[in-house]
Amino acid sequence: MSRKIAAILVLLTALAVCLSAVSLYFTLKPAPTPQEDVQYILYLGTNGKDTNVPVFPPEEAKAKAQEILIRHFGGFTVQDADGGWVGDDGTLYEEHTIVIYLSDTTLDKVHAACDEMVKVFDQSSVLIQENRTRTEFYSGK
Repeated sequence: MSRKIAAILVLLTALAVCLSAVSLYFTLKPAPTPQEDVQYILYLGTNGKDTNVPVFPPEEAKAKAQEILIRHFGGFTVQDADGGWVGDDGTLYEEHTIVIYLSDTTLDKVHAACDEMVKVFDQSSVLIQENRTRTEFYSGK
């Protein structure tokens, strides 16, 4: 009986050592490093800079912006928004605004797309925000 107990104790000890080794491996294994990225958010107005009237109806403006984004980046994420500001004369101006989210790109590429947007949408500028972020393309377990 004592040989059976000794054999069981040896087996349990070996199992404990193996489990400890596995636990140690996962504890010491470095976590995947997230990819540092810059997210660019663009605010594209759709009223002409001199006329302050829409250059295109909202759906057409969105389609034109998407065409530009496909050419420059191969894809897009956009949202519709309403923008407004008060002019020097105190008048409230409002316009349909397209908000564009871009990741995995460079500022030079963003500027190239904005150069085209400024012309197509008759803008004096496109507002560009740059945010440091972490990017992960998650595909599931």
